[in-house]
Amino acid sequence: MTINEMVFVGLNGKVVALNRDTGDEVWKWEPTTRGHQGFVALVVDGDRLVVSDNGYIYCLEATTGRQLWHNPLTGYGTGIAVVATAASSSGQSAAGAASLAAQQAASAAGAAVIVASS
Repeated sequence: MTINEMVFVGLNGKVVALNRDTGDEVWKWEPTTRGHQGFVALVVDGDRLVVSDNGYIYCLEATTGRQLWHNPLTGYGTGIAVVATAASSSGQSAAGAASLAAQQAASAAGAAVIVASS
């Protein structure tokens, strides 16, 4: 199953991946560190799922839920975190995707001018 076929839910310090068509559970994950029961912030970063919970951040393999790493963010405190990434789900950076889109638009405009003047 691909990440495009899943919905990720963070709740009470846990994450579950559901099949977006059926709602069936694909995998579930619970942190190995203790004391997590709060709000879970999630962001898909290419083939990874970045999870923030109560002062800790984790990186999961999005298709399996396998934990790749964690960081206790020592010294930052706890609470609700905002998680962001510049990568798209294809792994291409947002700037790279915008540049490619601009190039494609310019190419299409150039082709339209050539056709119109023929």
